[in-house]
Amino acid sequence: MDKLTDPDNEVEHQRRGAQVGSCPLCQRQTNLTFHHLIPKKMHRRSFFKKHYKRQQLAAGIYICRQCHTGIHTLFTEMTLAKELNTVKQLRQNKALNKHCRWVARQHISQPDHLPVPF
Repeated sequence: MDKLTDPDNEVEHQRRGAQVGSCPLCQRQTNLTFHHLIPKKMHRRSFFKKHYKRQQLAAGIYICRQCHTGIHTLFTEMTLAKELNTVKQLRQNKALNKHCRWVARQHISQPDHLPVPF
């Protein structure tokens, strides 16, 4: 089992368009954005080229915008790449966990994630 294998099958190995669903961090039902588990900025660094396959570098998860913004506000790209590059590690981080609990209490004002009936 490699570093990026996720037992919950939440890791995507290729980027797809935006999705609607439940955020795996805050559990809110909303629009989701793709988060690279190893930030793209790190992909061309020799350490990451040497230790990870392309498929591993492309791996990511779909999370809500507020959780995504929180991740990139709380941590540097290097910290994300080396220490928080699995869903499990993200969920176990105390600072991110606190942020996600706050996000979970926020109201989604406009249900823009629902399809518009014609």
